Amino acid sequence: MRKHLALVLAGLFVAATAATAVAAEYDRYERGPRYPDRGEYAPPPPRRGAEVPPPRHAQYGQPYFFAHVGTFSPNDDTRDTASGGLRGYDTGGNFELGIGSRVSPYFAVDGTVGGYHASHGSDDVNVVPVTIGGRLIIPHPVIEPYLGFGLGLYATGLKDAYRGIDGNKTNFGGYFSVGADFWLNPRVALNLEGKYHGVTSTFDSNLGTDDVNLGGWLMNLGVRVAF
Repeated sequence: MRKHLALVLAGLFVAATAATAVAAEYDRYERGPRYPDRGEYAPPPPRRGAEVPPPRHAQYGQPYFFAHVGTFSPNDDTRDTASGGLRGYDTGGNFELGIGSRVSPYFAVDGTVGGYHASHGSDDVNVVPVTIGGRLIIPHPVIEPYLGFGLGLYATGLKDAYRGIDGNKTNFGGYFSVGADFWLNPRVALNLEGKYHGVTSTFDSNLGTDDVNLGGWLMNLGVRVAF
């Protein structure tokens, strides 16, 4: 009886030892080598990477201030018709100041006031846009491209001896823009932007009245600072 019990216990011990060895080998296979040259093993990596937090400057409701300076390139519409433009005017300058809010990682709302100017000899054009608009953004921690658009009031002034115009008007207009923010840290970014303003004002002229396109391209360098 004792002999049979000893054989049973020995068999159970051998089976347990074999099962432990198989489990250990399977565990080693699942974990993979930690240091292959040493034959050591480590726990397997997580099945999925940790979620990357959104960039600080893409947080909901974050307000910011921005400022731009740059050049104004007048449109190339001819001056020889009743619906004329600013052909022949030299490249001028512009500035912009504004505030905005990042209402989501992909969209922001901007309010902007600025001014641009160009001249041709003694003739000159001055425009002061006051606009509100939005930007569609591709979120990124460092470089964020965007497209912008908006509408507003444009205070315009034109002195053009060739067409006999010397007056000031206020008109509705609009813009679209393309640019990118280069974030230096979570609160400060350098900004490059191209923006086209479109506005037409009607002035008394040698032809009776003249609808003049006073828009053109702005090429800006600026800064954006989150509060």
